[in-house]
This record gives sequence, structure tokens and C-alpha cells, in this order.
Amino acid sequence: MSETRKTMTYAGAALLLLTLAFLTAPRHITPDAFLDRGEAFFPEFTDPNVATTLEVIEFDEETAAARPFKVTFNENKWTIPSHHNYPADGKERLAKTAAGVIDIKKDDFRSNNVADHEAFSVLDPLDQTVTTLKGRGKRVTIKGDSGQILADLIIGNKLEGRANLRFVRLPDQKRVYVSRIDIDISTKFEDWIDRALLQVNQRDIEQMTLKDYSINERTGTINQRDVVILDRDQDSWKANRMSSTQEVDSTKIDDLLRAIEELSIVGVRPKPAGLSRNLSRTEGGAGMSQADLLSLQGKGYYFTRDANLVSNEGELEIRSSQGVLYTLRFGEILYGTGDAVTAGTDSGNEEEEQERGPGENRYLFITASFDPNRFPEPAGPNNADFLNKPEDDWSDTDRQNKELQDQHDEWLRKVEEARELSDQLNTRFADWYYVISSSSFDKVHLKRSDLIKKKD
Repeated sequence: MSETRKTMTYAGAALLLLTLAFLTAPRHITPDAFLDRGEAFFPEFTDPNVATTLEVIEFDEETAAARPFKVTFNENKWTIPSHHNYPADGKERLAKTAAGVIDIKKDDFRSNNVADHEAFSVLDPLDQTVTTLKGRGKRVTIKGDSGQILADLIIGNKLEGRANLRFVRLPDQKRVYVSRIDIDISTKFEDWIDRALLQVNQRDIEQMTLKDYSINERTGTINQRDVVILDRDQDSWKANRMSSTQEVDSTKIDDLLRAIEELSIVGVRPKPAGLSRNLSRTEGGAGMSQADLLSLQGKGYYFTRDANLVSNEGELEIRSSQGVLYTLRFGEILYGTGDAVTAGTDSGNEEEEQERGPGENRYLFITASFDPNRFPEPAGPNNADFLNKPEDDWSDTDRQNKELQDQHDEWLRKVEEARELSDQLNTRFADWYYVISSSSFDKVHLKRSDLIKKKD
């Protein structure tokens, strides 16, 4: 064998051995389950401002039923369908929630086994085929303008010792991931509404009238126990029927003013259709339907013989410098917790709810009206001759008439603004019975003895 032939033989053998070594050498193989690690759950959802609906489904183990909460933009307004379409202040919060969902990524793969779903609490709360009450997650769905689903995922338990890490699963997949979630996906009614219920600043409150009375619900007669009229006098307050040795407790009045400004609700109930309109058109309930009257009475509101609407826990009237008269009527006690308070979902009879206490709340009926006494009409000009003259030719009388005209125009402007504000507020209050907490009720439902003290 020639040297050349030997060399070629050796080279071929070396190449064969090298190929065998490559084929048989151990290699690091990445399982398919880890291939999408680090990816976004919804890569096509990038703009949080296109979100118009958020729906969160939680599972109530006590009632063995799914509990929905929904915020949506419909007919040019934000509403909460799960709470009788009550107006929501939700655009900014929804955008923040959507941005947080966009940021959720598949940080790590955890399981591909359906048997692990209960332990990780990523069972679908809407899945009726699942028999266990444990292990249901929170299903979060975000939709766009035309109802297309932008994001839909089930959020489960936190990882032990890692507060921001949770188990996450897509509803149509069995894979479970670990993801960092830094958003608060709130289903609290109070987090999605305008908390400034009365929209009045305590500095604008000029007078408060506390009407303390009781009602004979059978006869409709009223027993007026006391009427406390509180008037602002610059930086202090005065009350009617005070003796020379008494004064208004400044600390208590400040607490009352703060409670009025910060008054917030914990629930709502819709009034029967047309009830508010009927109240404004009729006297003493005449012409109102039986359903309207029963609705009022069930919440603690009645008509007296002299055609006044009263409440079984008295009233608070508030007059503001903006020309609005607020009337707060305090009604029946409402027991319960959770959705039974916020939306009125039935979870049992009243006795059962009381046994579950605490959870005592109170119905509140609010109206707003224009207060004409706040803006007495000033005298108008004797004539308008000055309008037809150059200003340089005005006489002293013309200048006086011009000043009177300006004052009258300013009065008209204030009256128009006050009417517009009172109409807006009354429209806002018209369709709803509100529910306030017992603590809020105690702060604004006061008596003379709560506010008047002996002079120091």
C-alpha cells in the first residue's frame, strides 16, 4: 500500500470516528414546556387605553357560586353592570389595570399536570364540571371596544415567601406558570366609583339643619322632637335656641363638616323606574304606583298626611354657598356583608344576616335643589339709555345704571350656575337609594346634645 493510500485511509477513519463522537456525545435538551419562558401572555395586547371592559370572576366557597364584578364603557359612560349599572369612575383605574396585565409574563414554567391545578388554585371559577370547592382562581378578562378579548387568564395562589409571584394559567390550557404580578385587580365597589358623593367642600357649607323626629308608620303622622339650625358666623357657628351659657362645640362641628365632605357609600339600590320623576310631579304620593310606595316604605320612607316625604331616622339639610340645598334622609337598617350590601344580592333572610354581624348599614335618600334664598335679586337699572351712548358721553346716572346692570348680570350668572349644579346633582342622585356604613351614619346623624356644650 502506497503512502498516499495509507494517508487517505487514516483520514477517512478519523473522520468516521469524529462523526460517531458527535452523534453519541451527551447534549443539553430544552423541554418544549420551557421554550416560551419569559414571553408575554398576550403579545398583541400592547396599548392599555384600548381596554373598555374588565371582568373579574371570583368563587365564593360559602355559597358555592361564582361572584362576578364588571366595569365597562357603554353608551359613552363607564358603568358597573354587576351593581345595577351604577356610574363608574373607571377609565384611569382600568388603564392602570390593563397596563399591569400587559406586563405579566411567563417568568417560569411550573406544571403541565391538570392534577396540580387545585393545589395552585388555578381552577376556572366558571368551570361547572369541577366538583371541588377548593382551588378556584380569580379569572380576569379584559376586552376591547368591539368586545374582542385582549387578555384572559386565571390567577392563583402566591408562592410561599414570594409576595409578588403567583401561579397563572390560561383558561384553555393546562400549563401552569409562575408570574410576577404587581397590580391590585380590585373587585371592591368603592374602588371604582367617585367617592365624593355630595361634591361639596366643607368651607362652602353655610347652614345645617338637623331634623330629629319619629314616624308612626301606621298612621303616617310625625313626632317632631327637635330641629337644630346651625349657621356659620365667619369662623364660628351658632345654633338656634341656645342659652347665654351655651356654645357650639367647635371640635364636634369640625368633625361633622369633615364627615359630610367625605361622605361615601358602600352600596346602591336602583329606585323603581320613574319613582324620582313621580316624586317631583306628585304630592303626598298621589298618583304613584303601589310598587313605588312599597319601594319607599321598604327602605324606611313615608308620606305624611300633609304630603311630605319623611324618613324613619330623621333628616339633615345642608345649604351651600353655591346655592344648593341638600337633603339627606336616613332610612332603614340594612344588614349583611359583601355583595349583599354593595349590590343587594340575596344571601339569606334578615335574621340570618343579623347573626352573621357585624354588618349594620343604613339606607340614604339624597335630593338636591336650587336654594333661591342664597342669591337675593339685586335692584336692576332704572333704564338702559347708557347702552345707546358712547361711554365718554355717559352721565352720572348712566354710570350708576351700568353698575346696577353689571350687578344684576352677575346675579343672573350665579343663579344660572347654581341651578345647573343643583340639576346635575339631583340627576345624579335621582335613580338611587344609597347605602352608607353605620360608622358614617353615626358621624352625620347627630342631635343637639352632640353639638352644644356649656361655655368654658
